[in-house]
Amino acid sequence: MEYVINTLNNLVEQFGFYHLKLGNYIMILVALLFLYLAIAKDYEPLLLIPISFGMLLVNLFPDIMMSINNSDNGIGGLLRYFYILDEWGILPPLIFLGVGAMTDFGPLIANPSSFLLGAAAQFGVFFTYIVANIIGFSDKAAAAISIIGGADGPTSIYLAGKLGETKYLGAIAVAAYSYMSLVPIIQPPIMKLLTTKKEREIKMVQLRQVSRLEKILFPIIVTIVVVLLLPSTAPLIGMLMLGNLFRECGVVKQLQETASNALMYIVVIMLGTSVGATTSAESFLKVTTLKIVGLGLIAFCISTAAGVLFGKLMCKITGGKINPLIGSAGVSAVPMSARVSQKVGRQADPTNYLLMHAMGPNVAGVIGTAVAAGVFMAIFGVK
Repeated sequence: MEYVINTLNNLVEQFGFYHLKLGNYIMILVALLFLYLAIAKDYEPLLLIPISFGMLLVNLFPDIMMSINNSDNGIGGLLRYFYILDEWGILPPLIFLGVGAMTDFGPLIANPSSFLLGAAAQFGVFFTYIVANIIGFSDKAAAAISIIGGADGPTSIYLAGKLGETKYLGAIAVAAYSYMSLVPIIQPPIMKLLTTKKEREIKMVQLRQVSRLEKILFPIIVTIVVVLLLPSTAPLIGMLMLGNLFRECGVVKQLQETASNALMYIVVIMLGTSVGATTSAESFLKVTTLKIVGLGLIAFCISTAAGVLFGKLMCKITGGKINPLIGSAGVSAVPMSARVSQKVGRQADPTNYLLMHAMGPNVAGVIGTAVAAGVFMAIFGVK
C-alpha cells in the first residue's frame, strides 16, 4: 500500500500544475489575451503569436528557459538557446536584413526631407531617457527602456543586450512589440488631437520617379556615412542596407527572396518565442516591469506627437504642401505607422492618398532609431 501511495505522490508531483504559482496563472491568462488579440483582432499576428506562445510555454513549463549552468545534465531549455542569440545580438540584425529586403526606400530618396520627420520622432526616446533616469533607473537601463519610443522591437532587444541590461530585456521587448502591434489604436487619437481637419485634408503632390541607380547607391552611401560617424550601428544599419541592396540591385533575386521570406520568418519565430519566454511570472510580475511598460508608452506617444508637430512646422514652412499626418510615421514600425497615416488621412478626405509619402518618414524612423541606439552605445563606450 505504501508503494502505491508513493507512486501516486510521485506521479502527482510530475504534473505541471503541482509546481505552478498564482503568478504563473496570471501570465498564462495574459498570454491567452495576446493570442486572442493576434488571432481574433489581427493585431500584428506575426509578432504577437510567437511572443504570446513563448509566454504561455515558460509559465506552463519554466524549465524551457533553463540555463545550461543551472541544469544537472549540462543541457539548457529549448528556448534558452534561442534567447542566447538575442543576447549575442544576432537575431535583431537579421530582422533588419529582412526589413531592408522587403522595403522600398524610394519614397525617402524622392523626398529627403522625410529624414527630418524620422529624426523628430526620436524626441520621445531622449525625453524618456531623462525621465527614466529621474525615477531611478541607471543610465544604461534608461537608455535601453527609452528606445521603446521608436516602436522598434529588434533595436530595443539589441540595445538592451549590448548595454548589459538583459534583466530588463523581457519587459522591454514585450512592451516594444506590444506598442508596435497597437499602433492603429495608440496613434490616431494623438494625430487627430494635434491636427486640424483642414491639415488632415491636405493632398500632397505625387513623388518623383526614383531611378534604379539612386536606389542602388542609397544603401551604400547611407552605410558609409552612418557607420563612419557611429561605428557601433554597423550591425543594424549594415544589415538593413544590405537587405535593401539585395532588393534594388536586381542581380541577386534569390538572396532578396530568402532574406525577406524564409530567413525573416525563421528569425521572427526564434526571436518572438524567446522574447515571450523571458516573461516568467518571477521575472515579469514586478513593479519595475510596470514602470518599463509605462515609460515605453510615454516614449511612444511623445515620439508620435513630436513627428506630427514637426510635420505641422514643415507644413507651415512649405505653405501647406506637407500633410502633418505623415510625421506620425517617423516611428520605425514599418509599415504599420505609414498605413495609419493613410487611414487617418482618408477619414478626413476619402480621396486622399498619403501611404507613399508616409513611407519616407517611416523608413527614416528605422534608420533614426538605429542611430539613436548607436548614440547611446557611443555615450557608454559600448561597441
